[in-house]
Amino acid sequence: MSAMWLEDEVELQTLLKQLLRRVQERISGAPSVRCAEEILLHLEETDKNFHNYEFVKYLRCRVEACLGGVIDEATDRCARAEGPALGSGHDTLVHAVTRQTRDSGEYKQMMQTLKNTMMVAVESLINKFEEDQVDRASRREQTDSQYTDNCSDSDSSFNQSYAFIRREQLQALADQLDPSRPKEVRCAALHALSCAPPSDVLNCDSWLELRRNISTALTDPDPDLNDKVLRFFTRTFSSSPLKVTREIYCTLAASLEKDFLRCRPTCPPAPGGLDPAHADVARLLKQVRLMNDFQKEVTSFWIRYPEKYMEEMIDSTLALLVPRPAPDRALQPVHLLALLDVRATWFKKWMHAYYSRTVVLRLLASKFSSVVVAALEQCIYYLDNREEHVQDGAHNLEQQKIDSVRSFRETELSSPGTIPQRSVTDNRVSAGPVHHTLYTGRALQYAHFVHSLCMLGRLLMYANGRRLFPCRVGGHGDPISLSDLMVILIRIMNQHPRAASHSTSHTDPLSPAALVLEVLWMQCDWEECAGDCLYQPAVTRALLRPVLALLEDPQGSQVKLRAAEGTLTNIGKVLARMAATQRGLALLLHDRCLRAADGQCLSAAHVVAQFTQKLLDGDWAGRGLSSFVFVCRQMYNTCEGLQVLRPYNLHQSLAATWRKTSVQSDRMATPVVGSAAFSTPLDMQNTLLWEETLLDNLLNFAATPKGLLLLQQTGAIGECIGYMFSRFTKKLQVSPCEKFGYGVMVTQVAATAPGITALCSSGFVQAIVVDLWSVLECGREDVRVVHPKATPMDPIDRSCLKPFLTLVNLLSSPYATWELLGGRTLANRPEYSLREIPTSIGDLVDRIIAVNSDAKIHSLFNYEQSHTFGLRLLSVMCCSLDSLLLLETQFGLRDVLLQNQRDNVTESPEAPGTFIIDGLSVERNHILVRMSIIGGPSERRLPPRVLHKGDDPYPWPMFSSLPVPKTYILDVSEATPPLQDSELSSFLATPPDHGWMPACRRLFCKVMTSDPDSMAGTVLCDLLEKVVHHLSSTPSECFFPPVEYREEEEVEVENRGLTPVEQLGLRVSLRYGQFLKLLREDSEADFCSLIRHSEEFLSRQRSAVPSDLHCLQCVPPGFDWLVSTVFMLMGGDFRRSLSFLLCLSRLLVSAFLWPMRLHASVHLPAALAHSGVPPVYSCSAHYVELLLKVEVPLVCSAFRMSGFTPSQVCVQWLGQCFWNYLDWSEISHYVATCIVLGPDYQVYTCIAVLKHLQPDILQHTHTQDLQVFLKEEPIAGFRVSSYLRLMADLERRYRNVVLPDMNSILHGTA
Repeated sequence: MSAMWLEDEVELQTLLKQLLRRVQERISGAPSVRCAEEILLHLEETDKNFHNYEFVKYLRCRVEACLGGVIDEATDRCARAEGPALGSGHDTLVHAVTRQTRDSGEYKQMMQTLKNTMMVAVESLINKFEEDQVDRASRREQTDSQYTDNCSDSDSSFNQSYAFIRREQLQALADQLDPSRPKEVRCAALHALSCAPPSDVLNCDSWLELRRNISTALTDPDPDLNDKVLRFFTRTFSSSPLKVTREIYCTLAASLEKDFLRCRPTCPPAPGGLDPAHADVARLLKQVRLMNDFQKEVTSFWIRYPEKYMEEMIDSTLALLVPRPAPDRALQPVHLLALLDVRATWFKKWMHAYYSRTVVLRLLASKFSSVVVAALEQCIYYLDNREEHVQDGAHNLEQQKIDSVRSFRETELSSPGTIPQRSVTDNRVSAGPVHHTLYTGRALQYAHFVHSLCMLGRLLMYANGRRLFPCRVGGHGDPISLSDLMVILIRIMNQHPRAASHSTSHTDPLSPAALVLEVLWMQCDWEECAGDCLYQPAVTRALLRPVLALLEDPQGSQVKLRAAEGTLTNIGKVLARMAATQRGLALLLHDRCLRAADGQCLSAAHVVAQFTQKLLDGDWAGRGLSSFVFVCRQMYNTCEGLQVLRPYNLHQSLAATWRKTSVQSDRMATPVVGSAAFSTPLDMQNTLLWEETLLDNLLNFAATPKGLLLLQQTGAIGECIGYMFSRFTKKLQVSPCEKFGYGVMVTQVAATAPGITALCSSGFVQAIVVDLWSVLECGREDVRVVHPKATPMDPIDRSCLKPFLTLVNLLSSPYATWELLGGRTLANRPEYSLREIPTSIGDLVDRIIAVNSDAKIHSLFNYEQSHTFGLRLLSVMCCSLDSLLLLETQFGLRDVLLQNQRDNVTESPEAPGTFIIDGLSVERNHILVRMSIIGGPSERRLPPRVLHKGDDPYPWPMFSSLPVPKTYILDVSEATPPLQDSELSSFLATPPDHGWMPACRRLFCKVMTSDPDSMAGTVLCDLLEKVVHHLSSTPSECFFPPVEYREEEEVEVENRGLTPVEQLGLRVSLRYGQFLKLLREDSEADFCSLIRHSEEFLSRQRSAVPSDLHCLQCVPPGFDWLVSTVFMLMGGDFRRSLSFLLCLSRLLVSAFLWPMRLHASVHLPAALAHSGVPPVYSCSAHYVELLLKVEVPLVCSAFRMSGFTPSQVCVQWLGQCFWNYLDWSEISHYVATCIVLGPDYQVYTCIAVLKHLQPDILQHTHTQDLQVFLKEEPIAGFRVSSYLRLMADLERRYRNVVLPDMNSILHGTA
């Protein structure tokens, strides 16, 4: 058998070599030899092709030949003789056979022979490898005269081999490298040194002498010696630890430093030009490039070594960059480094990690501050020099310098190991194709400027880097501060020697404007950096100086605007980035650091708005205008920004410009060559792009409630929503400065009647319904099912969660429900096709909510999942009482649910009529309770949607007919009547005088904070009645003109019938009032009369509105919940309630506390009355969002992340007077607070509620159900009295902003 192995030795070597080639990639990636061994040992586990290798097949055949008989005998023996003992286990039999085989003599002989044969084969392979290495080295020596690049990472450490070398040999090599030795001897010594392990070289006793001689060889004019030294350095950098490479790097840096200190005459000065083909220049470029390549790679591993190694390398680098005394603008090391790495990538990498950044900044502050000063001086020098050239009219110089720098970088990247040949014979830059190899002094200075600018920009990002300023620069009396540096950079950016329309320098990444713009953008992204550098008055003035100059120009010629277009574009980009941050936006809006021609101090927002309006009104289109419109958009899409920019009516200017552009694009003729009205495709494209840009900017008014009203008044809301839908379907962001898509804007738009109508007309609602159906019912038909879809454990599957939340956002507002479902009926067809897809909300209600027939059940592939989805959606919709009344009166959904519960009972004789407890019956039970009972968190009990463990999984009673079981109605303890001789009662008994109202407010706050429970019943009723009568009799407090209405003269009113919605709302309110023991059993007649009279009174003050909106075509949608609240507050007294409402209608608070008061009212301007946007949304909800961002920023961010808006939930709370969300005591306190303290307390109450809910809001934002939580859950634990101090503080800070805007609703601006 041994002879058999020896015969196959040659074949074994071949197979082994093939195996090593196959696994070479795996082994070469191993960090150590031991890891490579582990890879080979576990190759069968990790390599799926293991058994296909010829070497493995060969071994398998030999093992079969040697041990096949032994294995067969052991198997028969174990199965026959020891079978009963082993049992039937297959694994036990295998183990026994394996043990016997390993103990056999044949196995031991085979292993011994295998070891011997493999050792012989491996030794033969090693010998052949060494012979190949010697041959390769000799061939390399023969071709060594031709320069090849061994810098950087062109070679691999796995292709290198080293021979052991003794200390005596190293000493001999040191002697041979002495400069006095012949060149051939020194070359041979360097070649031998390259083959020695670098660690042995650095640890030998003669290293200092070797280092000195190597440095001398590095500066030798002979190129062969230089190349051999660089080859040695390259091999060391690519395969040695940092302890070794640190010495080599420092040697290289020190050699370069000495070379420049000597100021060799063969090294040309910078003003004379730099020729890379020059021998000395080529030598220096190779050394600097090798150093720069290592600078960019060392950051990936120097953290694994002691900090002192890294500090030595950084120290030597910065020492090299220190400017040296030399002739003016002479060549410095930084010039060559800038040519090779013009954007200072090495410095960016060194400053990226805290580990190295700390050392760099410490050394710059302690030893090498001159490096920062030199970079700053270069920027100042470039600015001064450039201003001279601008005055001289040297227009092409800038682009020539950029092209020169790019030419060198492209040449180095394309052929890094070669030096390009001269393409010019003098010091002038060629005007033809850019292939320069002679770089003028100006080109070198420009590369130095770019390198310095990138270094300074990186320094400014960090606090310790900013502490290096102010710097004292020669030629400047005062030190250069951070603000001064920003002004210098902005001046560089704003200087354009020629019109931007004919120049491409502003789009070039190496142009000064683009480089400065990048630095300023980086600062905007770092809040602390921007606060120290950019957000300063001096910087703002420098940035907007060109804008002020153009704004104050009485002529404002198109020529000047065209010439400054590039400057305006860059300024707009910086301002847009500033406006995208909270601190930058506050600076632009409120810092009045700019002085106009008339001496008025203005903020940047006013200057930008005036300039933008001037450009829009002047019919001037261009990149500059687009950039400034975008800045305005970044401001007016926030509540505080819109507050500042609203006087400029930018929405009207944008709409007028869009209409002109739209007409122009429609009239553009098809390009016909030779025709007089020829329009190029580029003109057509620019016009269409400008039209879309205007629509996009108009659309962003819809980001705030008041902005949405302004957008609706422009008449372009339909086109804007259509444009938004086209971008929404492509999943595009709102803008480059926005991190979110259009989800928040869609929710904001859907909160109003015109908004939801525009969404429906654009196809958005249909697309949402179709997408939902495809996820809910259709599935993925085009994908082969490998694994069956998991049964959903949640009521709403994760795949359906996003469409569900989108529908919740769309249908949260009662206006949306009325516009989409008002006046419509359900199909209720006898048969439904399985291929029929719903396309509207009505179809969705018919198919998955009102499931009242077997045809609907059979039309659903996933009946339980789809119906559960529909019931969850119905539950959220019913949280709005107005939506509940519409769904109940129009579709009778409660009867449908009760019938479904009756059908869901057992038919077994043991327990007939018992409800079957499943997911659908539990969900229906929850919705029926929610629809049938009104009450706050301590007034009703909603059954949970989950089952409990144990014998009784659902202890809550189910029902299939009304009334609701008393289990869900909580007992309300009757409030203790307040004492008649209390301070408040005594005060109300006094007749009002001039100072009565302020005293009343003080006493109200005192009682509310000390004894809020006493503010109830008769005392509260008397207080409200007296306050309202006193205010309505005071002319200065009356906001609306008086309307004559006498109840005894309106006999025909009693004959007026109530609408179905009013009838149902009346019954719901009666049940709630009787439950609270506020109304008697016979109060229904008085309640009906009050509703009739209040509606008659309000209808006389409404104007006929020709509108397509459903809410403006007929009686006001929904129910008047304030009338119900007043009737219950007055204890069911009809005349007292009517008198109170008539007096209340004259006060400003009625416009916001009583939503029905201003529905299509004649008191409002026609544009506002016909808009379909109620003042409680455009004013109250707007200021809720404005204050929320400042007072409770975490909650504001949570709303934005969830795609929901505070305005939507607040409009629902305020529209139904917090019914179902607060207990009755808190509802009455809310009404009293707004009437006594002022209408702006409505805003402050919403802020207090959201602040109270902050922990829950943050939690449900994380679980992605914030919308559902805010809609379904009552506001537990909230008391108006507990937050009265907070509201008073908000009044002190914001009343002068909120209340005047509320007073302006009659002017159409609210």
